[in-house]
Formats: sequence, structure tokens, C-alpha cells
Amino acid sequence: MAEQVLTDFIRALRSADVRVSTGEAIDAAEAVKLIGYADRQRLSDTLRCVLAKSPAEKLAHDRLFELYFSRAPIPHAETPPDQADSEQDASEGPGDMLDLLESGDETAIAMAMERAGQEAGLQEIRFSTQISYYAQQMMKSLGVERLEGEMMQAFRERTEDGQAYAEELIEGRKQMFSRAREHAKQAFETYGAGATLAFREDVLAETALTALDVRDLSRMQALVQKIAKRLAVKHSRRRRKKNRGQLDVRKTLRANAGFDGVPFDLAWKQTRRDRAKIVAVCDVSGSVARVVRFFLMLLYSLNEVVPDIESFAFSGRLEDVGDTLETDDFAAAMDKIVNSIGMSSTDYGQSLSDLKMNHWNVLDRRTTLIILGDGRSNYGDPRLDLFREAAARVKRVIWLTPEGESLWGSGDSELLRYRPHCHTMKHVTTIKDLERILDEALSRYQ
Repeated sequence: MAEQVLTDFIRALRSADVRVSTGEAIDAAEAVKLIGYADRQRLSDTLRCVLAKSPAEKLAHDRLFELYFSRAPIPHAETPPDQADSEQDASEGPGDMLDLLESGDETAIAMAMERAGQEAGLQEIRFSTQISYYAQQMMKSLGVERLEGEMMQAFRERTEDGQAYAEELIEGRKQMFSRAREHAKQAFETYGAGATLAFREDVLAETALTALDVRDLSRMQALVQKIAKRLAVKHSRRRRKKNRGQLDVRKTLRANAGFDGVPFDLAWKQTRRDRAKIVAVCDVSGSVARVVRFFLMLLYSLNEVVPDIESFAFSGRLEDVGDTLETDDFAAAMDKIVNSIGMSSTDYGQSLSDLKMNHWNVLDRRTTLIILGDGRSNYGDPRLDLFREAAARVKRVIWLTPEGESLWGSGDSELLRYRPHCHTMKHVTTIKDLERILDEALSRYQ
């Protein structure tokens, strides 16, 4: 029983995106063996130390601990001998729903609800729409069929006593269903709320950024932070990879000069990796601005992985917006950029000229140059010569556009003319697209 209680609690933590490894689960079980379940505060503090690492995980732990252990039976490490018989009787079950109603024993009813929830598989609940279904399954497990049979029999008697008894059973069934539903609802908050949030985030991650409305922005910001954390974990460790297949002869001979040339210590060729550097040049006019907003939000959330970030925005003239974005209020900073820069007629040629005149030194061999825009320059000179020169200075050029490939080169679009000078040109519409692009870009530095 004790092991099942802890196992189900760990399952609840994992459903809320608290990462609990197998080793940590074993450590938690060993710790609980030492302290027992009797002292609830001590139990909470112990499990928090073992299972929760970050501040966010600690908050999730505290919320789920209160939810889970407010209803879960707390097994005691030692059972007094005089209680053994009573607990054995309780484990055999207090009877079905009709017996529970007749007894009115609240403890027995609570235990029956727990058992019915386990039999119904409440630990698998994932969506709030499943609450009523699981409540119905619990009612079946509690033996509602017998109660309903008694109720129908009482109606058939067509007597006042039979009618009163039937109404009493109806009220009892109503109360039990209400308790079963509340039990299922609490189980959803424990096991399913995290899964529901993950499902919503998956849907949001595949939703076109241009289709988002104001209600989605706060959830999207939380999703961006989660994606940034995922990318940071993946790319935070810069490695000096050793290629065991290539012996460095010079270093080996030099290292073993004192051993008459006998190669006791072998030296292998190593590949040094550059530190990541990204220069973002973003068109903030029209519909492109919404995609730019979330791209820059994601990019600046990666500052621990990409310490060197240079950001420029333009519609007509290009301006450095790095200092503006390095603020706690990112949304206000983006609003300021869009309102002050994004209202001019779009001119890609002029923006490249401004980059050449004022910021050319930020482009070097470590730089991944990311252009985000639709390439529509109002039939102005696209300055392909400057773009070609910029591409020659940097490590990699990535162009991201919110327009589908069928529109490239149509009307005033210059994308097909810029394309030969790009390593990658991608159509992006969702935050998932942006994650893939940044993941690919950062992989080049690993």
C-alpha cells in the first residue's frame, strides 16, 4: 500500500512536467522508509528535497502534495497490534453502495471511494471532459446496480413507504455520484491538469503565429520559455570532441620525447567549436511583425547558450534594437520597436546599406546571420551585392519567411534572388518552426 501511494504521487509529479528519474524515485522510497508517513510536513519537506530540483518544480510539488495527500490514505510505518484486526476488516471492503448509505460511516465511504477510484483507473485521467465518465465508472464499482434495483422494486410496490424509500435511495445515489464526481475532479487536478496543459501547448506550438489572438499571448510566452529551456539544456555544454580515429602524430611524439619515442601517451586530434553568435535582421512591417515578436522572444531567452546576440529591426531604415530588447518587459519593448520602426515603407536594399555603413563589423566567421522577412521590397533595389558580401563574411546565412514557397518571387518579392546566397531559406509559421531553426543553427556550434 505504501509503495503504491508513493508511486502514484510520482506519477502525478511527472504528469505536471516534474522530471523524476528512476534513481530519484528509489531515493524517495528509501527516504520514506526512514521517516514514515505519519508526519505530513516532514514527509512533504523530504519529498521536495529528493524529487524537486528547480523553483518551478518545488511549486508544482507543493501544489500536488496538498492535492494528493488531502485524499490519499496515509499508511503508517507501524501498525499497533490492537488495530490490526480492524484494518484487516477494512481491507476486505465495507460493502457496496447500499450498505454504505445504510451505515452512514464516513470513513468507510471515503475508503470505498478510494478503492473505486483505483478500480476505475483514475490515475489515467487526462482531460476534464473525462471527469463524468470516471465518476460513472466509480459508481459501477461501488455497486450502483444493486441500489437501482432496490429503487425500482420500491417503485413497483406502489405504496407510500415504497415511494419514500425509493426517493431516499434516489437522494442517496445523487449524493454518492456527487462525491464520486468530486473525487474524479480532484484526481484530474492531481494527474491530468499537467497532461491537459501539455496538450494545449502542443496545439499552440503548431498554430500559425499570425492566427494568435490576445488571449493566446500569455500562454505562448510560457511556451516560449519552456522551449528555450529545452534548447538550453541541449546546447549549453560546449564540447571539445575527440576523434579517436585520428592520431595527432606531432603531439604524440612531443609528449613522449622523454621515453625515447615510445608512445606511452597518445594524443588525438581535437575539433574546436566556435562560441555561438547570432545576428538577427528582422523586418517588423505588416504581418511579419507577429512572427518576429516570438522569434526574438525565443532568441533572447537563450542568452545563457548564445551570449553574443545582435538584433536589428527595419522597415525602411535599419536600427540596432539590442539594448531595447534587453529588458524585463519584453512585450513593451517589442511594441515600442514595431510602433517606431515598423511603420515605414519596406526597403530591404536600404536596410542592407545601413547594415554595411553602421554595423558591418558585427559580421564575422562565427556569426550565424538570420534574416526574418518576406523579402518584399516595394520594387526597390535589393542590393544583392551587399547581401552577397555579407554572406561571404559569416559562418552561415538563414532566411526565414512567413510566406509559402509558392509566393517567393511573385510581385515585389526578391526571395528567389536572395536565395542563392543563403545556406537555408525556410517558410516558418509556428513557434515549432522557429524552435527547429534555432536548434539546427545551434547544432552547428556543438
